[in-house]
Amino acid sequence: MPADPDCIFCKIAAGQIPARVVMQGPAWMAFLDVAPLSEGHVLVIPKDHYVRLHELPAEVAADMCAHLPSLGRAVLEATGAAGYNILQNNGRAAGQEVQHVHFHVIPRQEGDGLGYRWHPKSYAEGRAEQLHARLTELLGT
Repeated sequence: MPADPDCIFCKIAAGQIPARVVMQGPAWMAFLDVAPLSEGHVLVIPKDHYVRLHELPAEVAADMCAHLPSLGRAVLEATGAAGYNILQNNGRAAGQEVQHVHFHVIPRQEGDGLGYRWHPKSYAEGRAEQLHARLTELLGT
């Protein structure tokens, strides 16, 4: 997929904007976020432009994700964090600010004030069964 000339991550991938790259493969790269939620916050992006995860070729996604464990270990060691989040948003409604696929590796400390406000809900009667049937139909499982 061609680069988007207006996309900041495409510009980083092309070397037009400098980045503190910590790791990369032929089709992806990981670098320090310039506006981190915590010290050591890393972004992992495909070098080609894809907006949402489901648009990303499976082999690129697999290669990127195969390196998340080593990135997580390195972030823990480098920062002394107690834990980390792997976060990936798809679409503005989900909080995606930059319209280019990216994973966040966010170092965490107890009481750091970061996190989600989970508000679990219940399915209406029969709705879980409907969704299950539709998802398995779409996935061919």
